[in-house]
Amino acid sequence: MYDQLHEECGLMGIYSPENYDLARDVYYGLYALQHRGQESCGIVVNQDGIFHSHKDLGQVSQVFTEEELAHFPAGTMAVGHVRYGTTGANNRNNCQPMEVNHQKGKMALAHNGNISNAYELRTELELSGAIFHSTSDTEIIAYIITRERLKTPSIEDAVLSAMESLEGAYSIAVMSAAKLVIARDPHGFRPLCYGQKEDGTYVAASETCALEAVGAHFVRDVEPGELIVFSEKGVESRRDHCGTKQRNTCIFEYIYFARPDSVIDGISVHAARLKAGEILARNYPVIADVVVGVPDSGLDAALGYSHYSGIPYGIGFIKNKYIGRTFISPSQNERNSGVRIKLNPLRETVNGKRVVLVDDSIVRGTTSRRIVHLLREAGAKEIHVRISSPPFISPCFYGTDVDAKENLVACNYTLTEIKDMIGADSLGYLPLDALSELVGHNGYCHACFSGQYATRVPEITSKERFEKPLSEL
Repeated sequence: MYDQLHEECGLMGIYSPENYDLARDVYYGLYALQHRGQESCGIVVNQDGIFHSHKDLGQVSQVFTEEELAHFPAGTMAVGHVRYGTTGANNRNNCQPMEVNHQKGKMALAHNGNISNAYELRTELELSGAIFHSTSDTEIIAYIITRERLKTPSIEDAVLSAMESLEGAYSIAVMSAAKLVIARDPHGFRPLCYGQKEDGTYVAASETCALEAVGAHFVRDVEPGELIVFSEKGVESRRDHCGTKQRNTCIFEYIYFARPDSVIDGISVHAARLKAGEILARNYPVIADVVVGVPDSGLDAALGYSHYSGIPYGIGFIKNKYIGRTFISPSQNERNSGVRIKLNPLRETVNGKRVVLVDDSIVRGTTSRRIVHLLREAGAKEIHVRISSPPFISPCFYGTDVDAKENLVACNYTLTEIKDMIGADSLGYLPLDALSELVGHNGYCHACFSGQYATRVPEITSKERFEKPLSEL
C-alpha cells in the first residue's frame, strides 16, 4: 500500500474557430497538469469529424515526442488527459481520452474524479449485455452517455441525462464531431474552469495553470452541476443540475493536489496553503530556529508558519527534479536510500538548529519517519513536525487515493504514539474545524478527515474491483 498520497487526473479541452496545431497546445496544457497524474496520458484531435489520437503509459514528455506531435493534423477541437488511476489498473486499455464510435457519430471523453456507484452501474450494464474493454470507471461514463445519445437530440442532452445516473466526483470533457462539452458534478468535487485566447479559441482545463500555459485568459470556473457547450454557435451554459446538491469541493485540492499558482473556485491555492501554515503556527507554537517545508506542497504552508511565528524560513531540502513516478523503487531494505535520492537535507540550514518541519500529510508514517531521520543525521537538535491537514481517518471515494482504514496511522495510534513513531519532538495537525479558514466557506468535502460522506458509501471499494472476481474482493 502507498505511504504517500497519489494525484488525481487532469483534463484539457480546446475549441477553436479555425484549424491549427491544437495538439501542441494540449501538450503544453498537459505538461502544466502533469502533477495531477503520471501513469499515462493522451491526446485526441478532431479534424473535420475525423479523430486522430495517441495515448500511452508514461509522462507527457515520454509519450509525446516531437515526432509524435508532428503526426497530429491541424484541427478545430481536441481533448487531452493525464492519469493517475483511482479505479482500474495502470494499463493501456485505461489510458484516456476514451474514444467511442456509435450510431450517431464519434465521441472522445476525458474524466477527472471517481464514480462512487461505478460497481453498481457496471453490473447493471453488463447484465444488459454491455461489454467493457477497460477496468476504469471512465468507460462506464462513456457507455451511459452513448446510451443516452441514442435517445436524445444532442450530445449535451445525452450528457445531462447521464448525469442523473452518476454519483460521486466527475469533471469531464466530451468531444463529438461538432461540439466540445464540459461538465462538473453537482457537488463540484473536482475543479474545472475555462478561458479564452485572443484569437477566440476556448480552452477548458482542470486548473487555471493550464490555461496560462497556452496563453488563455481565465473566464470562469464551471459551477457544480453545470454543463457548458462550445460550438460554432458560441458558448451555451446548461444549468439543469445546478443547485441540486450541496457544494463539496475537495479540500485536499487546496492542501496538496493543485499547483500553488492555480486558482480554484475563486480561491488561490497558494493563499490557502499560507493560511494553513498560519493556523498551525497559531495552534502549535514552539520555540525554534528555522522553519522548513517538505517539497513541494509543504513549502507554502512552511512559509505561512514562518510569517505568523516570526521564525526564519529556510530551504531545508533539495529535491531531485528528475525523478518522477517512473523511478525504479528500491527494495524494502533499501528504502532509506531511495528517500535520499529523491530528497536530501541541506545541512547548512538545519545543523545545530531547532527545526519546525512542515508537511502536507501523514499517511502510514514511514516516509515521515525517514524524513525526520534525515534531518537528525544532518545535525538538527530538535524537530517539531507540523502537518497542514487533519489526520486521515477514512478512505476517499471521490478520486483521492487515500488508503483503507487499517493502513492509516491516525486510525491505529494516538498523537503521542505517532510522534514517537516518526521520531519527532512534537507533532501538530491542522484542526478539522479550521479547514473553512482555508477557503472562506463551508462548501467543501472533508470525508477523508471526518468520515462524513456527501454520497452513499459504496459496498465494494477496492481499486481492483473490476479486475478481480467478486469472490476475491
